[in-house]
Parts: sequence; structure tokens; C-alpha cells
Amino acid sequence: MDKYRFAERFEEKIETACGILVSEATPQDCYNALAELVKDQITRYWVRTTRRYRDEQVKQVYYFSLEFMLGKMLEKNLIFLGLEDVAKEALADYQIDIEDVYRIETDPGLGNGGLGRLAACFMDSFANLDLAGQGCGIRYQYGLFEQKIINGYQAELPDNWLRNENIWEIKKPNKSAIVKFYGNIHEVDDPQTGRQHFIHENYEAVMAIPYDIPIAGSHEGRGVNSLRLWSAESVKQFDFGQFSSGNYMGAAADRYSAEAISEVLYPDDSNYQNRLLRLKQQYFFVSAGLQSIIRHYKKHYGDLSKLSDYICVHINDTHPALAVPELMRILMDDEGFNWDDAWDITRRTISYTNHTIMPEALEKWNVDVYSTLLPRIYMITHEINERWCRELVERYGFDDKKVARMAIEAYHEVRMAYLAVVGSHSVNGVAAVHSELLKTELFKDFYELFPERFGNVTNGVTQRRWVMRSNPGLASTITDAIGGGWKTDMKLLTKLDTDGYLDDRYFIEGLYKIKRSAKERLAKIILDSNNVIVDPDAIFDVQVKRIHAYKRQLMNVMHLLSLYNKLRDEPEFDIYPRVFIFAGKAAPSYRLAKEIIKLINDTAQTINNDPLIRGRIKVVFLENYRVSLAERIFPASDVSEQISTASKEASGTGNMKFMMNGAVTIGTLDGANIEIFDAVGEANCIQFGLTVPEVLELYRNRTYNSREYYENDPRIHKVVNGLANQGGFREVYDSLITHGDEFFVLKDFASYVDAQRRLEASYRDRPTWQRMSAMNIAYSGRFSSDESICNYAKNIWGLHLQ
Repeated sequence: MDKYRFAERFEEKIETACGILVSEATPQDCYNALAELVKDQITRYWVRTTRRYRDEQVKQVYYFSLEFMLGKMLEKNLIFLGLEDVAKEALADYQIDIEDVYRIETDPGLGNGGLGRLAACFMDSFANLDLAGQGCGIRYQYGLFEQKIINGYQAELPDNWLRNENIWEIKKPNKSAIVKFYGNIHEVDDPQTGRQHFIHENYEAVMAIPYDIPIAGSHEGRGVNSLRLWSAESVKQFDFGQFSSGNYMGAAADRYSAEAISEVLYPDDSNYQNRLLRLKQQYFFVSAGLQSIIRHYKKHYGDLSKLSDYICVHINDTHPALAVPELMRILMDDEGFNWDDAWDITRRTISYTNHTIMPEALEKWNVDVYSTLLPRIYMITHEINERWCRELVERYGFDDKKVARMAIEAYHEVRMAYLAVVGSHSVNGVAAVHSELLKTELFKDFYELFPERFGNVTNGVTQRRWVMRSNPGLASTITDAIGGGWKTDMKLLTKLDTDGYLDDRYFIEGLYKIKRSAKERLAKIILDSNNVIVDPDAIFDVQVKRIHAYKRQLMNVMHLLSLYNKLRDEPEFDIYPRVFIFAGKAAPSYRLAKEIIKLINDTAQTINNDPLIRGRIKVVFLENYRVSLAERIFPASDVSEQISTASKEASGTGNMKFMMNGAVTIGTLDGANIEIFDAVGEANCIQFGLTVPEVLELYRNRTYNSREYYENDPRIHKVVNGLANQGGFREVYDSLITHGDEFFVLKDFASYVDAQRRLEASYRDRPTWQRMSAMNIAYSGRFSSDESICNYAKNIWGLHLQ
């Protein structure tokens, strides 16, 4: 399509969709028309892909995830169609700047952090690799929340991302499913077969309505897969009798109760009702998704005994673990399979990725809550546990402690991670060190029982979002040097080193100019959003991620406060100018994390306005971290702060996005940091801190005393005293001193400060730093999500790669 035909289509869309002329169109009108036009083109590929999968009866993966952090889609889809330049030129003829149109689009409120962004990257790679991978999640009405910073505090507002509708989705009410909660189970004996039938009675029915979104890969791939998001509606929309009697709220009570399921991601679980809602959400999308899969399979494939030959159900972390008993329920209650056959099919079909060893994320449900909300699912879960425990007794004898330790249901709790492990044919971690921790720590007993079930697939991120879209200048420079093959095969980036480009002064200087331009753009965003002037020639030192104690934003703040104290004590102290940039959300009920956000903002207010500092340090907290903001931050970053307590970060994916854009990692030997360090070599990263074995030993021996570090290091003493006495940050103080510093902030502090000194020395040597940056780009290819999906396809799902 040339620009003239494109302009003609665009004008038609403006007139038919908005009923106005192009000259009268607002930016929102232009966005709506352009997105509809692009969606029309994408849909053609979408239908062809779906038809091809059906005709060829290819094996399909259904990727169940509570989050899909997609980011804006218009520009990405234009790139897929090869029409980004055509669209830009066509709109320019109407005096419309396409960048203004891009800005209108809202980030979909479908995720929070790394888990959701990983799922989105994987969806991109499925399509790029021409693999049949479909996503399954929830269509949240208000997302997680929109973060506002008010007087330094985080405030949570509804993320009303559907205010102007989501143009990319197609509602498909004819493919709806009924999900059942509460009620009681009636057992009926079949005299002919001798089998029991289980009838669910007096249940609360919720209608699950699917909305499908096309997910395209690269221009070369041409595959378009589906992300199916489920929205909850009441079967009984309106009680006319209640309304007529004057009980207006009661008339719509069923509707409100049902719709709450798909309104908010991760409801605040500090109260019983919201914990119940979380369990409802998890069963809702798992049940709806599996019903849809089975319905489609029966229509096009037939024999359910061969389900695992054509279908993989992959559960992304522990949230969708209910897929195990739900698939059992469907196979037995709806399709008539006996227990043994249903269990065999279920286990061969489902695979599980664990994303954390943090206890709070492994999910345990009180048996009373579980059995009341999901009576039939509890019966099946209980039976799975009974049979599993009998297997353990046969294997280990009457070792009560071991059986209790490995039981799915014990101490009046259902352990969802164990349910996922027992009910899957494959369990993987997401970085080499994390996968080892699963084998040696978290699932040690299970690994000893069936080691063949455990493996590793290191996470990855898509270059099409995180380089081609967010850093087009870098993408063009790379393509000019080594050709465009890297866009679909990131391993080709090593040619930047092997072909001598890292020794080419003009190439390296070109990378520097690209970085400088990105820093200027981010500096303007900071000025517009925070009213803080930052120098693009300063070091942009960035930590952007979910706010959590183990991620140790607190250690970062303590370091910059110690720098501030040094400059106050020695005004002429020589320091290279630095901008410390933070972003991330804290869970609404996580008091410590929210106090850390307040600490960062108060520190920024103090330092940024102190004339004695003369702008040598600036501190910025960018509110409402999201994909579109991240796309501006990563290309502009000099330093990637990956400073979690060793053993706690399963992998990380922000570290990979920074790396692809030439940021140098300062980090602990944790998660995928270790593999990044291995890829680039010690000379091109900054390592510090405790190792995983050292951390585990400290936890076992319980010999660590944070107060010793507080009393013996004057830098720590001064900063911590300031927190408690002057700043009023009692929660922070208690976490470090009173409660023993669970994540070893004080123990790693001296090592971190030393690493920061080494970092600054490297940055001052411009040729050295530029080569470090370029080496990170050149060796980032192994962290492409294409590589991750290839590993899953070959080693877990059994998919055929083209």
C-alpha cells in the first residue's frame, strides 16, 4: 500500500467511523481511524494464521498468565505491516504528526511488572517464530492502579485504560463460558457403569466473555496469534422485582458481584473479601480458558485422549495452578474419563514455570475458603493429594515429616506450587541459578523424586519492542553495520564485535550520539513531569522495577544519601555529576515499600534544592511506571541497577532491556545477572555483594547481626539515624535494625559503595565506558525472548520449529 492509497483509506475511516472530515478530526479521532485501518490489515493475517493452524493441525500452546503487560500497539503493528513510513508520510500530507497520534494511545492496564511484560514478549516471539502460541488472561477494567505521587506518597487511582475503548480487541460473546462458584456437589451412582457422577447444584454462575486481541511478530514472520482476555458478567444482569420494591442496589447486586472479578489486577489482599476475590479471579480465567480449549479441540481434533499431542497448557507462575484440578474436572465430569486416564492426560498436557522462591508468591489457600468457593475443585484437589501421599508412603515408608513436607494439602492449607509441580510434566525456572535453587531448595524433595521433570529456560525480552520500537536510532545503526538479520536472530549481534565494529571509532561515536539524544529526550520528560532540570552529560543511574524490600531500592537511596552527606561535609569533593532515576509501584498494602517511595521523594526534594550540592547529584522518581515510559527510560540509561539480594530475583528482564540498549549493569550475582556477566565478561559490568551460597548460609546459621554494621560503619550510622530521627521513616529503620535486615542491605552496603566508585572511574574514561556499553549491546542476543521460546518449544512443548 503506497501513501496515496493509505491516505484514501485513512480518510474513509475518519468519515465512516467519526462522521467528520479529516480537517475537523481531533487527535483522538485520528488515532481511532488509524488504529481501525491498521487493525483491518492485521486481521487479514490473523485469519490466515488461524486457518493455517487448523488446516495443518499444528500443536498449539495456550499460555495462561494473570498478567500481559502489552504496551501500546499501534506503532508496533505498523512496523509489522511495513507501513510505518507510509503512514507517517500520508498523515503529514494532512498536517498530522504521527507522533502526536501515537501519544493518544493508552497503555493497556493488563499487568504490573516483569511477569506480565515477559508474557507479552513471549506472545511477540510466538508470532515472530511462526509458532501457534495463544495467550489466556483477564480483561481488567481498571488494571492494577494509576500511581500518583502526592506530597511524596504513592496514591492509587483507578487505571481507566478502557475509557475510550480498546480498538484492538474483538468481543466474541458466542464463545462465552459459564464459571461456577459456591454451591454443593451431589453424587449420583450410574447403575450401568458403576461410576459416580458429580452434579454441581445451587452454584453462583458467572458468564466469562472473551475478547480477542491479535498479536503480531515481525514483518518477516507474518504470523498473527491471539491473546484471549476474559471479562466477567453476571448471568442474571438485573432483578426487576428488587428494583420494583425500591431496592435499586439489590437489583444489580449480582452484576456488581460478578463484574468485580475482572475489575482490578491483584486486589489488595489485606482483607478477607479481597483474598477471596483473588482466588475467584484465578479460577475464573483458568476455567473459562480450559472450557474454550476443550470446546475448540473437540470441534477440530476429536479424540480427547490425544489432547497432549495437539495442546500444551502452560501456566506462567503459580496463579493458574488451578488448571490442574479444573482440567481433571472437565475430563471426568464433562467428558466421562476415569481418574487414571484423566490424570495421565492432564499431566502430559500441563507444564509449569516457577518465577520466584519468595514465600508470599507461592500461594497457599485456607482449606475452608478453597472448599467453600470451589467445592468440586476442592474434592478433586483433595483426591490428588490423597493419591500423591499414598505414592510418597510407598516410596519413603511412613516418614510422616517428609510426607507432610511434600503434601499438596497439609496443615489446613492447599499449596498451589506443589499442586502445579505434581500435576505437570515439566517444571522450569527462569535463570540458571534460579533453576538450581528450585532443585536444591524450594522443590528439593520433588527434584529427588523425579529429576527429569526439572529444567531451566532463561527469560528473554523482544528486540522488536525494546530496540526497534523504543530505540530506532540504535536499530538503524546496527542494521547499517551488520544488516537486518539481527531483528529475527539476535545472536547475529555478536558480529558487532567479531567484525571489528567495536574497534571502529566512528561506529562507537555514533552509539554515543544515539545515547546522548535519548538522554536529552528523557531529560525533557523529567522536566515536564517533575519540574527538575537534569544534565544529559551526567551519569543516568537508573533503577526501575516493582518496589520491594528484596529489590533493595533502599540500598540505592542509602548510597546516594551517603554521597549527599559527603558533599555536605566536603563541598569540594570531586564527584562526576549523576542523576539517580527511580520508578515503580508498591502494592497498596505493602507499607514498607510505600515508605521507601516516600523516602526517595523526600530525598529528591532535599538534594535537588540544596544549593551546596550545585546540581552534582539529582534524584528523580517518575510516577506511574508503565511500558511507554520504560521505552523512553531504557535507551537513555547509562547504568542499570540490578542490586537484589542474591537468590531472591528469579531472573529479571529489565536487566536485559538495559543491556540491549547499552547500559552497563551494576549488580549482584543473582538471577539472570550472572548470565549477563558471563556473556559480557567481568570487564564490562560491575559486580558486588554476597553470593547465593553466602546468603543461604547466613539464613541457615542466623548469625547475621545488622546492628554491628550500623554501629561500626559511620556512613551507615549517619544515614540510618537520619532516617529515624529526622525523616520519621520508622518502618524503614525497623526493617534494617529492629527486624534484623532480612535482605542484607547493611551487609552489602560497603561492597556496593566500592562498586559505585569503580563504576564512576570507568565512566570518567570515556573510551573504556563506550566500549563497555557497546559490548553489552553486542552480547545481548542470548537474552532475546525468541531464544527463550525456542528453548521452550524444543525442550518442553514439543513444537516443530521452522
